[in-house]
Parts: sequence; C-alpha cells; structure tokens
Amino acid sequence: MVRKLFIVVLSLFTITGCQLESHRDSFTALDATRTPYGRYEKKVTYKIAHLTGNNNSYMPSGDTYENNAYTRYLLKKLNVQNKDIFEGYGDHYSEYVSHVILSKNLPDVMIVESLDDLEYLVENDLIEDLTTAYKQCASSRIKDIYASYDSSILDNVTFNGKIYAMPETNIDDGPNFFWVRDDWRKELNLQEPQTLNDVENIVRAFMKYKGADGLMADTSLTAGTGFSSEYLLNLYFAANNTYPKQWIERNGTYQYDSINEGAKTTLSHLHDLYKEGVLDKNFLLRTSNDIAREIIYGRCGAIFGPWWVPNNPLVDAIKKDSSAKWKPYLIKTNGNSTTYHSVIPSSKFVVVRKGYKHPEVIFKIISVIFDYLRYDHKNVEDVNRYYEINVDPTARPIAINVDYQDALKRSYYNISKILNGASSKNIMAIDVPYATACKNYLAKKKENSAENWAAYASRIEALGLLEKNNVVKVKSGYFSTTATMNKKMWKLKELESDAYLQIISGSKPVSYFDDFVKQWKEEGGDTITQEVNNEIRNKEKASET
Repeated sequence: MVRKLFIVVLSLFTITGCQLESHRDSFTALDATRTPYGRYEKKVTYKIAHLTGNNNSYMPSGDTYENNAYTRYLLKKLNVQNKDIFEGYGDHYSEYVSHVILSKNLPDVMIVESLDDLEYLVENDLIEDLTTAYKQCASSRIKDIYASYDSSILDNVTFNGKIYAMPETNIDDGPNFFWVRDDWRKELNLQEPQTLNDVENIVRAFMKYKGADGLMADTSLTAGTGFSSEYLLNLYFAANNTYPKQWIERNGTYQYDSINEGAKTTLSHLHDLYKEGVLDKNFLLRTSNDIAREIIYGRCGAIFGPWWVPNNPLVDAIKKDSSAKWKPYLIKTNGNSTTYHSVIPSSKFVVVRKGYKHPEVIFKIISVIFDYLRYDHKNVEDVNRYYEINVDPTARPIAINVDYQDALKRSYYNISKILNGASSKNIMAIDVPYATACKNYLAKKKENSAENWAAYASRIEALGLLEKNNVVKVKSGYFSTTATMNKKMWKLKELESDAYLQIISGSKPVSYFDDFVKQWKEEGGDTITQEVNNEIRNKEKASET
C-alpha cells in the first residue's frame, strides 16, 4: 500500500471542534459523538486490551484498572467505561497483540507497538478509519500538541489520506544524566563530575572505599528508536560522535551509525573498563530488576539514566535508606556540550476495531485526560493525588502519553514559577501536585518524603540542568521499516548485539569490529542503506510539491 504524505492543517480540523469547544460545559445537550467533551446519554462501554504496569501500577489499595481515579472521572465526565478483556505488560502484552491480530479477533480498542502491525491491520481492513473522529472529537489543544512535532507523527498513521490510529507522542527526554550517591562523593572528597573521565574516577573510588559495584549497564548498551532508558552507555558513544542504532546524515547520505568507526573506538575503551572492573563485570548477566536491586540495597552508587529515574528505581532506594543522597550531573561529551540523538515521535498507536459503534471515544478520552483535566483544573483532586504518590501512567485506561514536544521545558518553568510564589491558576494541572511535592521536599516534610524527593530531583534538579547547560540534539533521520528491513533487520540486530558484547567482554578482539561491519553490509545492510536513502529522498520530494 502506498502511503501518501498527510499534512495537518489545523484550521480545517477546528471548524466544528473549536466552535463547540468554546462551550465546553454545555455539551450535554449536543451530540456526544461529534464533540470532544460531550457526555453520552447512555453509558458507552468499550472492550480494551489494557497495557498495564508492574505492581498494579502502584495504585492505592482497592483501585483497579477498571475502577480508579481516571476511569471514575471519565465515567462522570463522558459516561464511558472500559471493560478490560486482557491486562498485561511487556512481552506478555506484545504476545497477546500478535495473537489477536493473527486471529483477526480484535477488542474494541487496543494499543499496537509497531508500524508493521498497524500497516497489517489497515491492509486487512481490520480497523476503523478515524479521520472524522479525529476532526470532530480531538480537542483543539490535542491537535496543537500533535502539531508541535513535525507532520510525521500523523503521517505515520495516515494511509491513502485517512487516519487509522491515534499516535502516542514521545516527548524529548534529552540526554542521560550521571546519577551519583552524592553523600559518598562528598565523603570521599571527589570533585563534581563533568567528563567521562570524572565518571570513571568516581566509580573507581566507590569500588575501592565503599565496596560498590562497577558502573551498571544494560546489555542493550544504547537506546533504539523509542523512549530513553536507564543504565545505557549512549554518552560514551556520543563522545566519539557516534549514535548506534540511528540513521545519521553524514556527507549528504544517511548511514547506520552502529558501523561508524567511532563505535569501534568506543567499544575498545569499554573493553578496557570492563577488564578493569569499572564497567560492572557481571553486566552480561544482569537484568533491569537485578540492577534495581543493587541500587535499592546500597551496593551501587553510580548509574546513567534519564531525568525520570528518581521515580524508578531511585525512589525505592530512598525509601530503603533515607540517608542516601542521589544527585544528577550532566556530562560533557564534546567540549562544553552534551550531545544526544532524537527519538521516534511515536512508538505506540491506538486502534479501534472495524465496526465498533463509537470509534470517536478514544479521542474524547485523550482530550479529557490530556487537555480538560490538565488545563481546566475541575474536580481533579483524585487524579492529582495519583501524581503525588507516583502512580504509574499505565493506570489510565488508554496507557499512552500525549504531550507537547517541549513538555519538559514547560513543566520545569511551571513548577519553578509556583516555587517562586506564582499562582497555580493558569498553570497546567499536572504540574501543580509536582510543585506541591517539591514544596514539601524543601520544607522537609516527612509524609511521602521519598516521593517528594523524587519530584524535586527529576522535575527541578535534572530538568534544570537541561535548561542551564549546552545540550545539542543530533537528528535521527529514519524510523520506519524498508522491505529488506522486514526480512533481514532482526538478523542484523543480533549480529550487531553479539559483536558489541563480545568485543566489550573480550570474547573477540577489537579488530573483529571490521569483520562485523563487512558481514553487516554483505547480509543486507548495504541494500537497507540504499532503501532508507531512497525513501528519505522521496519523502523530501513529496513535501516540496
């Protein structure tokens, strides 16, 4: 199926929506199927495959995925109720989705996590055309949020000029920070880290004087095209102007940066660190849960991670030992700057089963949660409480995020304003409980002290560093899938992972990198590179016409 470029023209989409939206609280008498906030006269129930989180998403005792602060609010506001025919997370959820797609027996609403799955659903006529639903029932602010990214976020869900899914938005997390047990650093009289050399010296000192583990790392080593993650070593590669797993423009063409010579230099250095023990010698055997356990029980005092790691896993470390003082530092990778690569604008897509009577319900739910609740501040106490006690966003019936591309910048300045005495009246509702938690942290209140610290460390300390330092984003140029990628990329990814890990661990010499690159090219890499560049050129030409 040939996908046509879809350009969002907000003025065309707001003729109905905006006019009605200006009368938000008088929608009851209007047709609920044509407005973002109109309340259905009869309760609408939708069957959903619910993408959940760990530990009941940390909801309070008694709350469930069908009965919680979000679902109760949606029932009151819209008269809609989810019926979960499946609940699961991670691979468990992915396996379920694969099964229902192949069986062609879909629930009313479902999140799919790949463009390949979305394309299959469209080609087999299994999901609803959502063009009209988006036009009429996505609020003007939701449309504005999508527009804050480039047009590709809706292009990806548009086929032959029709929208077939509601995309999640991946906000820009920025580079990973170096998170340190600052109480240990001060005790050992170590300077505040600014470079990767400083990082290594801190880890060495923690190992020698505190009996701590080496630097923890996930075996994936670097981020793919989705969200940022903890325990990654992106900064080491960025220091050599390399961004593995990304398509980066070099000398006029896009190249797969995992085969860049800078990767070889980085792997050689990581091997030296592994051999010394500065890079955790058990990292090949570690799981994320195992690493979190080492952190929580005070056996690890230094990790790389995004701005949000205070919420997971560091908050549990603080609960276990309130004397632990974790602090973020932004590490320079190139002179006075910190470089990182951009991520895919969307990695989750909400679809509606073909034939379901109310396909618009997904846009109404998202408009209420990410617009009305956030900005109108009406009867939001229960939802705000979820933010204060760190309930996972997967408690929402549709577990995606929809927010402005620069949402972190907006959040930092909103919370800072409140901390400096400004009124919360015109500030997004989600930031108000975070600001309250930050105030409570600064006031040293004991109730929810770990959660208060997590709010301050993430929303003020970490995000503040992004605003005050020289951070440079390198554009990743391609996030889709070519024909040869569909057939061969899984094997090339295995080849890449094995080569990287074998070089770091010493199972293969550093010179093996050249053999890996040669094999990667011969087994489909060169063809994929040509296809990627052809697609990019074709899209650029289409956008010009």
